[in-house]
Amino acid sequence: MNPSPIDRCNDGSQQPPRLRRDINLGTMAELPRGSTGWRASHAEQLALLKVDGHEAVQIWQPTAAAAQAARDAGLAVTGICRALTPPDVDAIVREQCDFGCEITTLHVGNSFETDAEMDALAAAVLETSARHGHPVYIETHRGTMTQDLRRTLDLVARFPALRFNADLSHWYTGHELTYGGEFYDRAARLQPVFERVRFLHARVGNPGCIQTGLDDPGDYLGHFRWMWQRCFEGFLRGAGPGDYLSFNAELLPQKMGADFWLHYAQPRPDLAGDALNGEPSDRYADAARLWRIANECFEAARSRLATA
Repeated sequence: MNPSPIDRCNDGSQQPPRLRRDINLGTMAELPRGSTGWRASHAEQLALLKVDGHEAVQIWQPTAAAAQAARDAGLAVTGICRALTPPDVDAIVREQCDFGCEITTLHVGNSFETDAEMDALAAAVLETSARHGHPVYIETHRGTMTQDLRRTLDLVARFPALRFNADLSHWYTGHELTYGGEFYDRAARLQPVFERVRFLHARVGNPGCIQTGLDDPGDYLGHFRWMWQRCFEGFLRGAGPGDYLSFNAELLPQKMGADFWLHYAQPRPDLAGDALNGEPSDRYADAARLWRIANECFEAARSRLATA
């Protein structure tokens, strides 16, 4: 019998299905001294994450040394990388398995793929997950083959075994899901993806900005609550003891290092010189708040399914 791709992550316990509090290490990058997450060294940051209740860290293109440092701090490791061709998928997953990563999430393609090229990449993801017995989840992300909503839904129809890492601000902002006041109608059409979410990158955006603070005016936070709850319902349907969904705050800085510009946390001139160096909010404090919001959505999902 041929092995199957991994659907849900499982920790081998008898715990009920749960959210696991993980974090993408990009959240800790370039934190200003005024942030509650600022520490003088990476090792001290990892220690803080452990004390604050995180179970795993996600590392972009992890190295053996970076993965070991996280494990030395008592944290599990998940990986993230970019795959442009079908052979890339196996090479990335093989390496990340060697480094001890529990899960791999992928930015797949560059958004210019033909349907045939998308199919080849999707098949590679499923085959690689099955071959290595390793969860491999495709991220919903601009600039990749999941950039377009219609083409992603069509891909799911052709490959229903695909599972996703939901970074929904890329769709909420990039596709202006609020256009015409039609958010709920538009978002409801994404149900085939929501049903298949097994990993989540937590950030919220508004129609004009990919990453915002959590107290900006507007309806966006309620919209993300609605989408996250549908993702959690999809995870819970069919979930069993020990199954978990990895929930990762991913709140990125304006830039990393001297010249790698991301433009996520966008400093405001009127806040220049304050304790957060102009960043509109404390990203580490926002990460903790997103975790609390996610738990509320998870319990709402559990309750909704129990009464359905």
